[in-house]
Amino acid sequence: MFVVAEKEIAGLMTPEAAFEAIEAVFASMARRKAYNFPVVREAIGHEDALYGFKGGFDASALVLGLKAGGYWPNNQKHGLINHQSTVFLFDPDTGRVSAAIGGNLLTALRTAAASAVSIKYLAPKGARVLGMIGAGHQSAFQMRAAANVHRFEKVIGWNPHPEMLGRLAETAADLGLPFEAVELDRLGAEADVIISITSAFSPLLMNEHVKGPTHIAAMGTDTKGKQELDPALVARARVFTDEVAQSVSIGECQHAIAAGLIREDQVGELGAVVAGDDPGRADAEVTLFDGTGVGLQDLAVAQKVLEIAKQKGLAHEVEI
Repeated sequence: MFVVAEKEIAGLMTPEAAFEAIEAVFASMARRKAYNFPVVREAIGHEDALYGFKGGFDASALVLGLKAGGYWPNNQKHGLINHQSTVFLFDPDTGRVSAAIGGNLLTALRTAAASAVSIKYLAPKGARVLGMIGAGHQSAFQMRAAANVHRFEKVIGWNPHPEMLGRLAETAADLGLPFEAVELDRLGAEADVIISITSAFSPLLMNEHVKGPTHIAAMGTDTKGKQELDPALVARARVFTDEVAQSVSIGECQHAIAAGLIREDQVGELGAVVAGDDPGRADAEVTLFDGTGVGLQDLAVAQKVLEIAKQKGLAHEVEI
């Protein structure tokens, strides 16, 4: 099997390569050539940790595997980030393990790539202002990926803890874009594209905040109870997601569904837009991508980084 260490990923994987992998797997999912396995997620009763598995099979790319890992909230005392994961790939012809790949940075890159794919296909024409809700670790990846697929002229941002907004300002400066901290009502009124990436459990962006043609990539809600958007805003939007079953159960749509504001059959697949089977934005004023994160995305970026590592001689082969 091949091993690609976590420390090697940053020098191998680019936002462009991550985007390419995620765009392709979205299309495979829509064409029913790829499917996710049921997710396992458990509180293990030690160190307050959540541990689980996300897996799947992409028949078009012949990629089979799983991501194992989770959230260890006390990792600071070990000098480690809280999210820890490893991706394991298997030979679909024989079932033998073929690779073990560090999954921490890849998770951030694939999450950012997913919202970037939604921006490419759903952003309103002539979009100029990018709005960022959230300034945590993932926010910089999100901004860079968005700027990689669309030419924005300005970034505006809001965070529940304003002292963290320096991360957004620094990332925007690196991209050569002006940045301004604003309140949420102004962000909703001025931003043409909005990325929300928080761990909120109550709505932050309200329906009345959003004015004019807008695309929203809601990337923070991936667990029952989490919420970033007003359900009325979700109901007003033309909604797309990575996987409908997750969107209506653990994604942003869970709340609008529970309130009876939308039906499950009103939630579309972003992959269908990528594949050309859904018109996407069409005449909608507001579009929403409910990014819940699926195992196939992890496998797609892991396979891509494995290919790059092999080309560069950085995939270490071991006997098992």
